[in-house]
Amino acid sequence: MSILPNIVLAADNNSFTQQALPYAYNALEPFIDATTMEIHYSKHAAAYAKNLAEACVAEKVNTATISLETLMQNIGKYSSKMRNNGGGHFNHEFFWKCMKPGTSSMPTGKILLAINQSFGSVEAFKTQFSDAAKNRFGSGWAWLVQTSDGKLICGSTANQDNPLMDISDLKGKPLLALDVWEHAYYLKYQNKRPDYINNWFNLVDWSFVEKQLI
Repeated sequence: MSILPNIVLAADNNSFTQQALPYAYNALEPFIDATTMEIHYSKHAAAYAKNLAEACVAEKVNTATISLETLMQNIGKYSSKMRNNGGGHFNHEFFWKCMKPGTSSMPTGKILLAINQSFGSVEAFKTQFSDAAKNRFGSGWAWLVQTSDGKLICGSTANQDNPLMDISDLKGKPLLALDVWEHAYYLKYQNKRPDYINNWFNLVDWSFVEKQLI
């Protein structure tokens, strides 16, 4: 097994293509194992990027003139292939950036203030976020989002939907995401999704989360 990721499907900074993983496959151990990361990135996420490219060609989406975020905001106009793979690609590219190697510190600065204002405390936020992740039936994602009125809320989406989508019940600007599809954790945690969620908090890159604030 290769430790370093080597999948880059197209030019860097093109949001419609899979970007290089910002750390080695084993960098998130012991919380996420290297084998899971390699399969997750090079198989699952790569397939979403490939299928999104096919959908864009078939449905005449000019990726040079529209952003991936704008596509998400208008996804209801497109096919289920575009929705599933566009969402899968956006969600995974965002998810990788939400994590960093090492042990995460507590949020500070503006993001800490926003969390305290919206939830009362970091622990209350973690409880709500964890509940959203644990209670998502089947496959999906847990999110921390900022709503149009500036408030932070937690919620979840099914399958590869996300809060940017016009068809999503949960709407807002994504700040933090957690993949709760079984392929994200099953090799290490088996059916113990709560253990995966609890351990995952050790990887959160709070500086990235803060940068997403409006």
